[in-house]
Amino acid sequence: MWEYTDKVKEHFLHPRNVGEIEKPDGVGEVGSLACGDALKLTIKVAEGRIADAKFKTFGCASAIASSSALTEMIKGKTLDEAAKITNQDIAEFLGGLPKEKMHCSVMGREALEAAIANYRGIPLPMAQGELVCECFGVTDLEIRRAIEENKLRTVEEVTNFTKAGGGCGKCHDRIQELIDAAAKEAAGKEQPPAERPRKRLTNIQKMKMIEEVLEREIRPALRKDGGDIQLIDVDGDFVTVSLRGACVSCVASQATLKEYVEKKLREQVLDSLIVEEEKP
Repeated sequence: MWEYTDKVKEHFLHPRNVGEIEKPDGVGEVGSLACGDALKLTIKVAEGRIADAKFKTFGCASAIASSSALTEMIKGKTLDEAAKITNQDIAEFLGGLPKEKMHCSVMGREALEAAIANYRGIPLPMAQGELVCECFGVTDLEIRRAIEENKLRTVEEVTNFTKAGGGCGKCHDRIQELIDAAAKEAAGKEQPPAERPRKRLTNIQKMKMIEEVLEREIRPALRKDGGDIQLIDVDGDFVTVSLRGACVSCVASQATLKEYVEKKLREQVLDSLIVEEEKP
């Protein structure tokens, strides 16, 4: 018999937000009755935030509790904030789940992703992967993400988190291959890359490269919104520019300079460049 926290019991016995929103803005359906677990999440979005969320689920106590907890967690959040919620966040909200039931929190996160994708009118990347587990309809992308995010090391752990491998068992070898590949990739990331020698550029070279990036990438993007930019001077690592058109009165002009212009120039010219606006 599994041990459940008081919070899991509370959300199982007294689930919040059960039902289905009429005319929802987003719908996420995951799992299937044939697989033993199914969840339908509906959301209402107002001014970029999730104003309401309801669920219908078929499954065990952990599935019901995870779904109930999820709806409480996402209400009031922006779509981007909600999209950052992980299965671990759901489990922690409930004070933990038995390891054999972690797939219930994963199902909740996947339903949320599906509802947001449905609202935004975009396909779900996880659904486009290679089908690994035919019994439970789990793709390699879902398995890889579970392995990486939860540091899974065995087929049994993957089954606990995704249900993959919990049926006929024919996919166990493929799951092990994915585990081995993830471990190899993680080991490679632990080796710090050798520091590349810093490029030495003359001021003329810098100005030419900066002007090319401005003309090729930055100006076209700004002109779409009625703005523009002009290179004024380059002094060492300091790049002085002048914003034109709609960019002059835009409240986000400083963010544009730092988060877009400076970032682009650092990526494509020199990583030490500092972009400043010409002072009047």
